[in-house]
Amino acid sequence: MTKKIIHAYDRLEDFVLVTMFGGMVAVIFYQVIMRYVFNNSSVWSEELGRFLFVWITWIGISIGARRLEHIKVMMLVDKMPFKVSRAVNIFAEFVVIAVCAITAYYSYSLMLSQNHVSFAAIKISMTWGYLAVFLGCVIMCLRCLLIAYDSLRELREGPKQIEEEGGEVQYREWGRGGNESLWKRSIGS
Repeated sequence: MTKKIIHAYDRLEDFVLVTMFGGMVAVIFYQVIMRYVFNNSSVWSEELGRFLFVWITWIGISIGARRLEHIKVMMLVDKMPFKVSRAVNIFAEFVVIAVCAITAYYSYSLMLSQNHVSFAAIKISMTWGYLAVFLGCVIMCLRCLLIAYDSLRELREGPKQIEEEGGEVQYREWGRGGNESLWKRSIGS
């Protein structure tokens, strides 16, 4: 049940980000055509493009966490035993959670204090801009909790078995730079 909810959220997140990205490209394309072809640039399109870029960036950090693509210094962790490396990964995830929680707290404060201020051209409250930061940090905290939970489970149960193929078992393993990779081990060894 939980996996279905997470998968549905992943699909929704992907759809929203692709839609926002398409909207941003369309708005910037419109701005370029208006400026260089018709020599008449619009005021709102540049600001809307920046607004969408901020939303894409802050919501996109969640996708980076889901795919384990955020930068990590793995020089020492790669050389550690499996259980120690998982413990270090759990600690690192909780550091990220702390940073995101602090950022979310201050972005919420900014949302409240900037409620009466509007963007100059698109005439919406600045709260909507700071909401991207708040929402992105909250979602990132949830993603980090899921990653820490997976690492804790692997710490207790060993590497997560992915698939069995003709006498080989694939395990999930952290690779360099925090990227998830698969490694194979013969069942007999």
